[in-house]
Amino acid sequence: MRFLIDEKSYLDLHKNKNHPTDCYVRNNEYLHHLYVDGVKYVVARALLDCLKKAEEARDQEAMLHLSLHKKQLDQLLAEQKSSGAPLRSRILGDPPPKEQTPSLLQSTGFIPPPPRTLEETGLNRTLYFELILRTIYNLGRPTGSEVCRHLGVSYQVLGDILAEMRAKDLIDIAGQSGVGEMNYEYILKPPRGSQAAEDALRKTEYLGRAPVPFSAYVKAVNAQTIYSLEVTRNNIRRAFEDLVITDDVLSEIGPAVNSAASIFLFGYAGNGKTSIAERITRLLGDEIYIPYTIEFEGQLIKLFDPIVHERVAEEQDHEFMDFENPFASGEETQKYDQRWVKIKRPTIIVGGELTLSMLDLTYTQYGKFYEAPLQMKANNGIFMIDDFGRQLVRPLDLLNRWIVPLEKRFDYLSTVTGNKLQIPFDMLLIFSTNLDPHQLADEAFLRRIKYKIEIKDPDENQWREIWELECHQHGLTVEAKALDYMLARWYTPYQRPLRMCHPRDILNQMINIAAYNMEQVTFSPDLIDAACHSYFISQEERRFAKTVSLS
Repeated sequence: MRFLIDEKSYLDLHKNKNHPTDCYVRNNEYLHHLYVDGVKYVVARALLDCLKKAEEARDQEAMLHLSLHKKQLDQLLAEQKSSGAPLRSRILGDPPPKEQTPSLLQSTGFIPPPPRTLEETGLNRTLYFELILRTIYNLGRPTGSEVCRHLGVSYQVLGDILAEMRAKDLIDIAGQSGVGEMNYEYILKPPRGSQAAEDALRKTEYLGRAPVPFSAYVKAVNAQTIYSLEVTRNNIRRAFEDLVITDDVLSEIGPAVNSAASIFLFGYAGNGKTSIAERITRLLGDEIYIPYTIEFEGQLIKLFDPIVHERVAEEQDHEFMDFENPFASGEETQKYDQRWVKIKRPTIIVGGELTLSMLDLTYTQYGKFYEAPLQMKANNGIFMIDDFGRQLVRPLDLLNRWIVPLEKRFDYLSTVTGNKLQIPFDMLLIFSTNLDPHQLADEAFLRRIKYKIEIKDPDENQWREIWELECHQHGLTVEAKALDYMLARWYTPYQRPLRMCHPRDILNQMINIAAYNMEQVTFSPDLIDAACHSYFISQEERRFAKTVSLS
């Protein structure tokens, strides 16, 4: 613990009007903490004042808290006295942390090296034979360069295999579109080549980059783990700078992210639980590499999904490979193994559409390969289950599905043949709900979710601050009297709670209505009333038809 023992800190403590709730034994009582540059201190003189006040009030709870601080202070003072050194610093205890770099990016240093030999790819020749046969079958008459580009492997690796396939009468040269062997145009050579292609297609119709061995994928996940991330009070504020959020909530989110375990976000709808999860991704920092496809015991599992994965474009996005130079070394021509793709750390959010089948390998009967489940696509990132409790599957069944991964940090998947595949579970798992957590999960499961964070309604000052941010994004100036009118007309009479999403949604209503009326957006009472009237539903109960239960 760190203590401030100077008079100025005592005065600064009482001048500051905005203190997080953790500066008190109870909210707004016994102020004795002060944050300086994001670092928490106990102000020694304020501690003594509060302890005296608690003793006079016979406040046992406060006395327990403050007495422990007093014991720590006395121990530090005794150590200082026994050392014989004069007490010159205003800080007693741990020294202040070193200045941190402003960047949130955390470089893992992992880059999959480009293979220069067949052995370095980790795959056998038979698998490459089948990949090449399917590629030529689908592309028609590709050049050697096009085959290499399609599979993401250099000619340095595939040149000998193409020559061997020609020697075995599997493929033949039909022409040449340029200079050099790389520009030979290949076709299937009947009858052996055509038959071999049919056999390869019966096995799987997968077409794309050559796969990466499962063992290489596991090593990559471990090398790019989120466990190495360290969030501090300073860098979390930068990650959430465009979101109105209290320091109290950030003080809960930061340690939760550091744990890289699991988070339960709960509270009323519209208060930004999904926005919080999206901004946590900024704390995860740098980009990562994932394979397009994984090979496991002869089976192929597609991992890269352009719908949920955001690819990172390089400065020279030309596949980063010199296919035209078969004699160039791999290190000179490739930045990384082209069987891998560079993406931003994934943030996968699923809602009521989630089913248990989406959490296991999906076998495509037509293509005869597997699609990776959602949690596998979320490795090294965030997996958020939004609107938890409203899924098609029962909450208890969904919770039971996560018991082993949360405890062991790995998950088991099954193939159609019954083989078990143990995959890493390296992600921040977030449950988000606007239902009562006690109605969704029992104590045993809630114990496994390490951090439970309630996202509360904003107070009026926060609500007004959100209005200012939203108006600034649209080049508008918010008017305080207009917000006073909105509160008096549309909130107070109905005891309507404030929500984080209201300013954004109502302002969009105003913009749309103004466009329809062919007028400028202003905070006129007419425009405010029209927007709120179309946004809020009257609290008067009306029975238009049959009553429907949402439970």
